[in-house]
Amino acid sequence: RVIVLGDAAVGKSSLLRCFAEGPGGGPGGAATPGPTVGVEFYSRTVLMPPTGKAKLQLWDTAGQERFRSITRSFYRSAAGVLLVFDLTNRASFEHVPEWYREAAGDRPPAFVLVGHKCDLAAERAVSAEEAGHLAATLGMAFVETSARSNLNVELAFQMLVG
Repeated sequence: RVIVLGDAAVGKSSLLRCFAEGPGGGPGGAATPGPTVGVEFYSRTVLMPPTGKAKLQLWDTAGQERFRSITRSFYRSAAGVLLVFDLTNRASFEHVPEWYREAAGDRPPAFVLVGHKCDLAAERAVSAEEAGHLAATLGMAFVETSARSNLNVELAFQMLVG
């Protein structure tokens, strides 16, 4: 199980939809989804080097505070966590350590820090160096992504599952 965590409106659902259904996000095209309520599920089979396959269960969690008690129950069964923040929203970056502490618990899963919406370079509020430093401090890899341009979406999940 892979869980995608982060503040509301950082692009978790868009990132997951792009990975699970391909660029454009399936039947609705690239329309902006509404906020996730509770938890939504996706799945995708991926190749695992050297010759295996794995079916990933992808869990999209709501970022709003009122749904935190629902999503906390899913942390224990996670094998990996994509911890997502919006590169144009400094507050979402500043909340990363809180999300990390909440999800790590007694048996921390594998983590990858994802700086999302890198296509909005003019609105950037967090530098790659700053995000990379935080990722190193927390002991995880860092990647910048854009679901809109499908940049590094596959890579983010590959970094998590090996």
